[in-house]
Amino acid sequence: MNDIIAVILLSIGVLFNLLGCIGLIRLPDVYNRLQSATKCVTLGTCSILLGLLVLYGFNDIGLKALISIPLLFFSATVAAHALVRGAYLSGVKLDERTVVDHYKAVRDGVVQESSEKEGREEELYEVS
Repeated sequence: MNDIIAVILLSIGVLFNLLGCIGLIRLPDVYNRLQSATKCVTLGTCSILLGLLVLYGFNDIGLKALISIPLLFFSATVAAHALVRGAYLSGVKLDERTVVDHYKAVRDGVVQESSEKEGREEELYEVS
């Protein structure tokens, strides 16, 4: 039974890694490509490591996989966020099909804040 669960988790991980690689090729700009790569690492590689844990149990290989999962999960997401923020602040353009640009207000020094107590939808103010 553990072998079947391990093979399923390993297959899911390989599938996510394959889809992440296809996303790196197919997606239009650096922001979408980084999102695809981050999903690939977090879901794909963590599924593979979880499959190794199920397959080998709590011996040296399984414990290394168990320790690697949270380290990989947090470091990949933080690194991707830092790369996207750095790319945006250095002026890498968004694709023309991009609908929402949440960082534009931060880059321009304007922060949006909702204020429902006073009946206003949003308030704009300068960041000091």
